[in-house]
Amino acid sequence: MKIHPVLLAVFPVAALFVSTCHSYHVETTVENRTGGAIQLLEVDYPSASYGVNSLAAGAEYHYRIQLRGSGPLKVLYTGSDGRKTQVEGPMLAEQQEGRIEIAILPGGKVEFHSDLTDALVRIK
Repeated sequence: MKIHPVLLAVFPVAALFVSTCHSYHVETTVENRTGGAIQLLEVDYPSASYGVNSLAAGAEYHYRIQLRGSGPLKVLYTGSDGRKTQVEGPMLAEQQEGRIEIAILPGGKVEFHSDLTDALVRIK
């Protein structure tokens, strides 16, 4: 089998391009420890958000995010008593990666546990 010379020239360049790209992601887990179901769960992070209509008591929801820009992480939800809650969490920045665990507790409290790399500092 003969390989076209153009392919031989393009392949190393394409392999170098693919190997130098890195996509930063943060794995998030939201756990409902309130003792009752919660409704309209929303997690806001810099430049985007995600959520679910409901999360049963004791249930977890996993989601992978990619940060664009910087800003606080926010959690919004409606408790089983109908009370709306909004809690601001840690500041996040582009190029951080790792894990964030969000525990929704009784009484409108939320705990944030993170294991994130520091964002790269760009020198201008």
